[in-house]
Amino acid sequence: MNTKILSIILAIVGVVSIGLLMGIINTGDDPIKAGEGASIVNGLMYVGYIVLGIVLAAVVIFTLVNIIANPANLKRTLINLGVFVLLVIICFAMAKGVETPLKDGETLSASESKWVGAGLYLFYFLIVIAGGTMLFSGIKKMIK
Repeated sequence: MNTKILSIILAIVGVVSIGLLMGIINTGDDPIKAGEGASIVNGLMYVGYIVLGIVLAAVVIFTLVNIIANPANLKRTLINLGVFVLLVIICFAMAKGVETPLKDGETLSASESKWVGAGLYLFYFLIVIAGGTMLFSGIKKMIK
């Protein structure tokens, strides 16, 4: 029963999205850039926001249910969260903040620049960690 309801909801969201996308394509680039097709674009964006909100809510709910159901998962989750926070602190310490003028005349403050740099360092570290983990597990499987 639940899969039927989910399938119907997915079909409705898909049809609405396709209809809004066709409206954007029929309107064309120039009118949308001029702001004439804003309602169609906004409609498609709202559908995207709703779907994103539903997905995020489902992820948070099922994660919490899984953590609460098994106390060993809680300990592992807290350790992983602590390691992630430590990595964010390390990346923030490594980043340099420089006041930067932007194209629109605004100025990016040194603090904001430092956070951007920290985010980039964190992204690079996480890529290296993920790649190393995949490489390690691949080599481990080859050895067995």
